[in-house]
Amino acid sequence: MTSQRFRARLLVGAAILGSGAALTAPASASAAEAPTRPALTAPAPVGDAHIRPEKAGSVVSFRQVADLTAQQVILELQGKINSSRVRYGVTAYQVVYRTTNSAGEPAAASQLLVLPRTTSRRLPAVSWLHGTIAYRKDVASENPAADDRLAAYLFASTGRAVSAPDYVGLGAGEGFHPYGDPRATVAAAVDALRAARAFAHRNGRELERTVQVSGFSQGGPATMLVGRALQDGGADRYFRLGALAPVAGPFHLSAFEADAADDKIDKSGLYLAYFATAWNKTYGLYGSPSEVFRAPYDRIVEGLFDGDHTTEQIAGALPPASRDLFTEDFLNKVRTPSGVLKQRLHALDTTCDWNPNVPVSLFHARSDKDVDDSHSAYCAQQLTDNGAGYRLTDVGDYDHSDSVRQALPRIVRFFDEAADAG
Repeated sequence: MTSQRFRARLLVGAAILGSGAALTAPASASAAEAPTRPALTAPAPVGDAHIRPEKAGSVVSFRQVADLTAQQVILELQGKINSSRVRYGVTAYQVVYRTTNSAGEPAAASQLLVLPRTTSRRLPAVSWLHGTIAYRKDVASENPAADDRLAAYLFASTGRAVSAPDYVGLGAGEGFHPYGDPRATVAAAVDALRAARAFAHRNGRELERTVQVSGFSQGGPATMLVGRALQDGGADRYFRLGALAPVAGPFHLSAFEADAADDKIDKSGLYLAYFATAWNKTYGLYGSPSEVFRAPYDRIVEGLFDGDHTTEQIAGALPPASRDLFTEDFLNKVRTPSGVLKQRLHALDTTCDWNPNVPVSLFHARSDKDVDDSHSAYCAQQLTDNGAGYRLTDVGDYDHSDSVRQALPRIVRFFDEAADAG
């Protein structure tokens, strides 16, 4: 569940899109690209009525971070993700936009926005939701080697506009990251779509109303949260839900955290430490670090998870096992949650407890030791109980990291089918 085995991701976060078979692209890939694209303009001054930086979803600033031909996209994916579905080159931007944090207060956040190099004026849209990231610079909009950037390149190379929000408190955003908070997650993703639409419109292109949503690991529950908000219609008056494709999501989060408390997950202590410190900032789980962490770690652990320490630094300072890092009292509270912890975990145990009216495909790998296939089965049961249809796809005998590599080309195909059927 981590970038290069815990390099860049923690907790139920995503894994790196590591080595894997990549197929050659069609010979016509480069020829399918648009010969020219509209010239981009800088954001208008703060006073411009079309920008209004104080409004959620408005663009604050942007910078171009990549401009690739189809062949260059293939080279980026080579050995990592099957590139046989690549058709177009892509142009990528870091877009800073206005949103709200877990308290509903105004905040700036950033996203990676990737547009295909095509002549099409209207573009189908994808929202890609990443897993947990401890170091703020490891997000797709900041890190050229980020696995989430590769996922966005793949989707965009098929002719889609891709909005990949960094979430609040990561990337070029402000404040701390309220990990897993449903309110902040939905706001960051929907406002990122609004900002993507505004950015595209200012440069002569339009995003279609239908949004296909996908995400990996922690982005799996986020996919279901954002999908429900879009389907309910209250999140945005323009966008509507088109399809859902979560990968290896910890849909039964209370069980995942209990497994971490029992050291049934590799590097359980580090996963649980990020969870505890992030949720304490957001919800107030404890009064003093010594209530949760054993000495001497109680004096350093919160500072390590400030968003400015790399995962290598964190892993080098803390023991990997929960039993060595946490007090037994706290571990028992995680095993049998109550109060605020139980309430907040319940919200993330029920992200699939609704009836999507769009195609749904759940992906997992049978050899995933981080987020095992019981979580997809748990989500599937909730969908069944609500009368929803879905596909449940085992991508094979792969671990957590490989599950998303194997799933991404399948998701492209699934989205194509959903668009054709819709």
